[in-house]
Amino acid sequence: MAQNLVLRPERPDPDELLRKVMAEEARERRGKLKVFLGYASGVGKSLRMLDEGRRRRERNGEDVVVGATQLESTPDAKALLDRLEVIPLRMCDGVPVMDVDAILKRNPQVCLVDGLAHDNPPSCRNRHRWQDVDELLEGGISVITSVNLQYIEEQRDRVAQIRGREVKESVPQAFLGRATEIEVVDAPPESCISIENPCDETSRLRREQQLAQLREIALLLAADVVDHQLERYLLEHGMEQIWSANERFLVWITPHADAAPMIESGSRNARRFHGELIAAYVARPDLAPEERATLDGNLKLAREAGAEVHALDGEDPAGTLLAFARTRGVTQIFAGHGSRQNWLERTLGGPVDHLIRDADGIDVRVFPQ
Repeated sequence: MAQNLVLRPERPDPDELLRKVMAEEARERRGKLKVFLGYASGVGKSLRMLDEGRRRRERNGEDVVVGATQLESTPDAKALLDRLEVIPLRMCDGVPVMDVDAILKRNPQVCLVDGLAHDNPPSCRNRHRWQDVDELLEGGISVITSVNLQYIEEQRDRVAQIRGREVKESVPQAFLGRATEIEVVDAPPESCISIENPCDETSRLRREQQLAQLREIALLLAADVVDHQLERYLLEHGMEQIWSANERFLVWITPHADAAPMIESGSRNARRFHGELIAAYVARPDLAPEERATLDGNLKLAREAGAEVHALDGEDPAGTLLAFARTRGVTQIFAGHGSRQNWLERTLGGPVDHLIRDADGIDVRVFPQ
């Protein structure tokens, strides 16, 4: 006699359900973190932070306090601070620091904290201000904060190479990854240059190129944080993320190029758009020893970044690279461009000029060298 087979869904693990419920409750109790990220000094991130607090208090009726600020002396900052409640700093080893206990006792909805990378004296409960902020978040207080790109720990070396200056204080990039919102204060580089007031045109142009590089790093960093938030959300809710590698980024490696910024930008874009990173160079048998060393170093950087590396053969460097790019479906080419050295290049244009002219349908990003 035939028997009916009844399929029952697998019973969920009670311990796993409990862990999920507790994790969700912890996330709901934890305050929200918003970060204003500046790519250089003078972009106005601290004022944006204060104005955000003013707007939330006056328009939304939120209970907002200021936990720490570094702009008391500027007229614009004073005008904003006069409209907000400020929790006085406390002294620790003779140094003014944010009074975390007073803020927790006051228990506002939102606390504004400037100078996220600030270090506290050794005798303080938390060694770093970002740890103070984390304590406020754990206490259920939302925090709006500001930080410059140069203080993000994983970006310090790269930014120092561009700026020519190092900083000691830092904030782990993973901490920014916990933010529910990150906003790049995208002031034009010209405004920062006018503040710094370079003494000559050459210095001004060099600084403008540096600021453009820093701006790109900041924008991509913010995009990475948003991408990781999306991935975490999909994972936590049991949703599968499906991406297609439609974007293919090709970095043109040469014996004279400063390949590091091109490779870093290509790598970031490939991660951001879940695309492919390719590096290629046109082989030349007549390289001098120093040129070969530079080329090998650039290729090493490309491989370390996970790029697929190709050696190409051809008499016309730009044409050879472009033909390869079309066979691989490349969507963007990153190329370095220095000042033209001879009358022929000044008259007819160099390889990069030819690449830009003939790259129909492919975006070419030029990195000043």
